Amino acid sequence: MRIFFTVLWLGLIVYSFGFAPPDQPQTLTLIQRLATGDWQGINPLIVSLFNLMGVWPLIYTALLVVDGQEQRFPAWPFAAFSFAVGAFALLPYFILRQPAPIFSGELNRGVRLWESRLTAIAISLLAMGFLGYGLVGGDWQDFWQQWQTSRFIHVMTLDFGLLSLLFPFLLIDDWQRRGIEKSLWRWWSLFPLLGALGYLLLRPPLILSKKSVA
Repeated sequence: MRIFFTVLWLGLIVYSFGFAPPDQPQTLTLIQRLATGDWQGINPLIVSLFNLMGVWPLIYTALLVVDGQEQRFPAWPFAAFSFAVGAFALLPYFILRQPAPIFSGELNRGVRLWESRLTAIAISLLAMGFLGYGLVGGDWQDFWQQWQTSRFIHVMTLDFGLLSLLFPFLLIDDWQRRGIEKSLWRWWSLFPLLGALGYLLLRPPLILSKKSVA
């Protein structure tokens, strides 16, 4: 799998900077407006996509805080940088990580926070709010035009798709850490975004090793 993730990462970089539509002069201004909440006149689909790209790292962190404890390197730098560059930051983690089907790490405050049902509810409400905002008021024709002409919109959409496709690779180990690897209901968690949110809301507690309990 390391070769697959490496090729995917390099392909993403090459495509984004070599084959995606050209950058537009107003891109920096658009990013500033999106980041500061000045959304008037901006297609709600673009507003929704931009903000959901900030929600995805929260979803990933809810798994990485556990998965990372079983790795030889910390997961938090990859999770932190993913808020800015999405899959560009997370793919190196997938390249370096080892399978971690058992949780033998420390059940510290950070893990408890991201394992909390309240945290899952907050992330889900945030995601559903932005998703609804885009779907209700969005202009798909305008979005399609901008996707074809703007590198920022084009790559951000591609990034969103990759984050959706990569998430199941973390789920496989997380299923085993919770003893649901043979449960039929786990498969709906593979559904992009909504499945991930549902999984955070309904996933059972971690099965703790003696080391974790101690």
